[in-house]
Amino acid sequence: MAPPLLSVHNASKRFGDVVALTSINLDIHEGEIVGLVGSNGAGKTTLLRLLSGVYRPTTGEVVLSNGESVDRAREQLGVVPENTGLYARLTAWENIRYHARMHGIDDQVAWLRTSYFANHLGMTEALGRHTKGFSRGMRQKTALLRALVHAPNVLLLDEPTAGLDVTSARTVRELVRQLGDEGGTVIYSTHQLAEAQRVCNRIIIIHNGEVRADGTPESLLEQTGTTHLEEAYVSLTKDVARARDEDSKPLSRWSSWWRGLFTPKTPGGGDDEE
Repeated sequence: MAPPLLSVHNASKRFGDVVALTSINLDIHEGEIVGLVGSNGAGKTTLLRLLSGVYRPTTGEVVLSNGESVDRAREQLGVVPENTGLYARLTAWENIRYHARMHGIDDQVAWLRTSYFANHLGMTEALGRHTKGFSRGMRQKTALLRALVHAPNVLLLDEPTAGLDVTSARTVRELVRQLGDEGGTVIYSTHQLAEAQRVCNRIIIIHNGEVRADGTPESLLEQTGTTHLEEAYVSLTKDVARARDEDSKPLSRWSSWWRGLFTPKTPGGGDDEE
């Protein structure tokens, strides 16, 4: 087997006293469509930020196939964050071209790649429009085109269909499956089990900052002795999910004082309750 494109070696991530991820070990190989599945607050976004080099692990490492730290070779990755971060005063194509130029891609090459994927996403006619008036679905598609324009080795998607209408979500899923059929590698974060099962050939279940299972949908069913992926997920995540605070840095002393001063007490609560 060829060496993995992306590897996580015993990585953890802390924000002050908050432990977001604990002892993560993963290998991502070429051609895999990996579903990163977990509830809100499970640690999916934190892990994606480690994989994309936005965060550095507190312990451990995240490296590419050549052993280089991922934060030093981000050009090999394509990232679609949950918040697309488009420049509203630029057209869709201008947003994509700006990104391509940052990666040293010639405009003509960038246009050919963009046109190819835009045709599959039904975006061709919208490339010349300013993104300010775009729907969420159109912004998400533009961000996807932007992430693909420099031909990355690994594509990372954070909740790519969240908030999309049925047609737009289906189009995005079909493109991801097409990328997989063509040998592309995608890490697909979602809390929708059914979506992960339709799109991905490998599923990683993360819960409370830990990897609870990693395998094909069929192997997860066999491992848990269940007949539905939802039952398998429940079986692997029986402990109570933590609050969604793993991506937030601890408040400063001043911020904590200010919040405490102006946050009203919950009726019937407080330290004096018997």
